[in-house]
Amino acid sequence: MNINFNKEPSGLIPAIIQDQNTNKVLMLGFMNREAYDKTVQSGQVTFFSRTRKRLWTKGEESGNFLNVVSITPDCDQDTLLIKAIPVGPVCHTGADTCWDDSNATDDFYFLKTLQNFIAKRKEEMPAGSYTTSLFNSGTAKIAQKVGEEAVETVIEAMANNDERLIYEASDLLYHLMVLLSHKGLSISDLATELKKRHK
Repeated sequence: MNINFNKEPSGLIPAIIQDQNTNKVLMLGFMNREAYDKTVQSGQVTFFSRTRKRLWTKGEESGNFLNVVSITPDCDQDTLLIKAIPVGPVCHTGADTCWDDSNATDDFYFLKTLQNFIAKRKEEMPAGSYTTSLFNSGTAKIAQKVGEEAVETVIEAMANNDERLIYEASDLLYHLMVLLSHKGLSISDLATELKKRHK
C-alpha cells in the first residue's frame, strides 16, 4: 500500500476510525510510518501521540483496543480510513465515540445482519437449523411458507392487533429473506428496486 507520509513536515497523516459493524465514526488520530507499521503488524490501531511524542496503541491503558478489520487510503494517499471493531468505549471520557454519539447498532441495520446470517446458513447448512430445513425444502415450500405468513399478517392487520401484526410481519419478512437468498438474491436487491422507483 502506497501511503504518502511526506506531505506534511511532521510526517503525520490523519487516520479516521470507523466501526466495522455500525459504520459510526469513532475517532480521529494521527499516524506516522512507524505507527502505521505497528498497526498492520499487531492488528490493533496505534497512533503517534502528538502530546506524548511517542507511539500510542489505543487501549494500552484502558484495555479498549481497536481491532483492525481494514485500512484504506484516500485518493491522495495522505489520509487513512480504518474500519475496526472497538473493545469498549473509544473516548477517554467513557463515551462510545469522541463526538459523544451512541455506537449502538440501529435496529433497522439488523436486517443486514440477519441477511448475512441467512446467507451463512445457506453456505454451511448446519444440521438441526430451521433455516437449513427451509433451504432443503426447496423453492415451492419456501414460497408457500411466505404465502402463509402473508395471510397471517393480513389477518392480524384486519383484527387491529398491532402486537400480533408485528409478530406475523416479522415472520413474513424472515421467510421472504430466506426465499430471496434461496434464489441467489437478498433484501438489498429489494432496496435497490425501491430506490429506483422512488426517483
